[in-house]
Amino acid sequence: MSYEYVIDSYAWIEYFRGTPSGGKVRPYVEGDRAATSALTLAELREKYLREGWKSYEEDSEFIAAKTFVAPVDRQAAELAGALNHARKKVVRDWGMADSVVLATARVASARVVTGDKHFHGLSDAIMI
Repeated sequence: MSYEYVIDSYAWIEYFRGTPSGGKVRPYVEGDRAATSALTLAELREKYLREGWKSYEEDSEFIAAKTFVAPVDRQAAELAGALNHARKKVVRDWGMADSVVLATARVASARVVTGDKHFHGLSDAIMI
């Protein structure tokens, strides 16, 4: 599957909340050229449970209908490990989930759509 954008959990949350930042995500989600890392679904599921949101099933179906759910394959996993090692040296609180999302984008020569401060300054991030 070919895609140009990877939508991260920050962007999805803003999108579903209908915030102004979520409005900036809309063209990427609705443009039929986006992916979502499978790990992002795990992050979203955990957040919905933690915060008591009831719409996870509906929202995850929407994500799967609008974007390609990219598996974490060997290439992405190995790149994520290398990225995680490097990024932790320069970004406080950088996590493996961030690395997997970034690796998912880089494997496809795509850009991450996010508002997560961890991605600030990366040329392959579109900050909303």
